[in-house]
Amino acid sequence: MSYAVPEVLVDTEWVATRSQGDDVRIVEVDYDPESAYRKGHVPGATLISWKGDINDALSRDILNKEQFEALMSKNGISPSTTIVLYGDFNNWFAAFALWVCKIYGHRDVRIMNGGRKKWELEGRPYDTQEPTVPASQYEASGGAPELRAFRRDVEGMLGDAKVRMVDVRSPPEFLGEISAPGEYPTEGAQRAGHIPGATNIPWLKAVNEEDGTFKSAADLRTLYESAGITSDKDIVTYCRIGERSSHTWVVLKYLLGYPNVVNYDGSWSEWGNTIGAPVER
Repeated sequence: MSYAVPEVLVDTEWVATRSQGDDVRIVEVDYDPESAYRKGHVPGATLISWKGDINDALSRDILNKEQFEALMSKNGISPSTTIVLYGDFNNWFAAFALWVCKIYGHRDVRIMNGGRKKWELEGRPYDTQEPTVPASQYEASGGAPELRAFRRDVEGMLGDAKVRMVDVRSPPEFLGEISAPGEYPTEGAQRAGHIPGATNIPWLKAVNEEDGTFKSAADLRTLYESAGITSDKDIVTYCRIGERSSHTWVVLKYLLGYPNVVNYDGSWSEWGNTIGAPVER
């Protein structure tokens, strides 16, 4: 059994042997570029900062269409460019960037399977020199805003038998034992727990622990279908801020081919801080 859309993934060898040009752009997406990209990156890769480039800090929102076009132009990307994304934290933020690219209609965007973790395990070279790329004039067309869920959407889905919500956080977060992951102790919501009716399938179960690559299609299908997350349902993924859940969104949307999958990027940081939003523990 193969992935539903196998071309969404490329391996490290593909990246290592591919010369970048107008048709291919390798991009690293990091939460903290100072501890990742700046210390070394895939030769020729440009940088997108999750916090500084993909999110609007004032509106707590993803970047708007004009900002997206400017970011693509800065990275020398045209609408026909094949974008290959990779990054730190097992490609959490690379997956988030792919989701944003699809919202704004970029046709060919892929992930380097295993990200920085696999590249480093294989002893492949890093470069510390940030490349200079000629800017493009990117114009987004089309798009798929329906790939994103807002809090009002999720509220309207509560109790709907055709909807399944997948909470991809750790079990302690889901159960309300902690309000944020251990590495972000000061970033918890006011309340801990989960959205009523959600199923807990941690994102980590979808990857091979040794190198961070995605598990086989057969293993992934067993993982989700055994928990009632099936392709005939409308699926909502969420986590704390939407990055881990975008990783699961990629799994369900592209590796398993589920037709109706949305990512709720407001996630627990919004839901757990919203007055009156129902919470289960």
